[in-house]
Amino acid sequence: MAEGVKDMAASVNKYRRGLQDGVSIGLGYLPVSFAFGLMASAMKFPVWAPVLISMTNLTSAGQFAALPLIAAGAPLLELVLTQWVINLRYALMSLSLTQKFDGKLRLRDRLLMAFFITDEIFAVAGSREGLIGRRYYFGLATAPYVGWAVGTLLGAVAGELLPLGVRSALGMAIYAMFIAIILPPARDSRPIAVVVAIAAALSCLFYFTPGLKEISSGFVIILCTLTAAALGAWLFPLRQDRPEGPLSFGRQEDEEK
Repeated sequence: MAEGVKDMAASVNKYRRGLQDGVSIGLGYLPVSFAFGLMASAMKFPVWAPVLISMTNLTSAGQFAALPLIAAGAPLLELVLTQWVINLRYALMSLSLTQKFDGKLRLRDRLLMAFFITDEIFAVAGSREGLIGRRYYFGLATAPYVGWAVGTLLGAVAGELLPLGVRSALGMAIYAMFIAIILPPARDSRPIAVVVAIAAALSCLFYFTPGLKEISSGFVIILCTLTAAALGAWLFPLRQDRPEGPLSFGRQEDEEK
């Protein structure tokens, strides 16, 4: 009996530590998910629709890309392919995190962990010293999941209640938010800046070129993403042959110079 109580207390402590580590992520998700809910409201989605999307997907870029496709009545195949391209990184993150878990995981635990994974959850879980357990991971994912869903609800409700002028101003804030996400890493890393510039140039090409502008937005996202990523991988391959260990960008001839 005492051993069972001790195990339960240890499990609660692990969950609590994960919950504490995830609070800052959840707070950071609130403004982004608020913008998603607001965007959905501007596209005439009922309040429950974006909330349901956020509670069953938990992928910011994928959700923002999906809204205009759903609103335009895009084919299901186009929607699926778009989400597959945008969210493929989560499969790689999940494979990487399997090396961090202690003990054998049940299938249901693996499925839940894969569902909850995001860039920030991956970063925190992957950078934690030593191995982690499923209780810590689920604690870590709780606040981000709740923050994402609550922020979406608040944004959708605000879109229904706020005057048109305020909604338009907040709509502009969505684009400012994306710029704020892109600029810091692009400023600090030349490869990222080049890849972002390639993707932006391709997007403009598809938008303004007769004939190309007829391609649906979902396939434009797929083509721009794959092309920019392929060119970025070719121009700036990742290398692991430096003595200090971390991955580094650059061609061999660049280092020789």
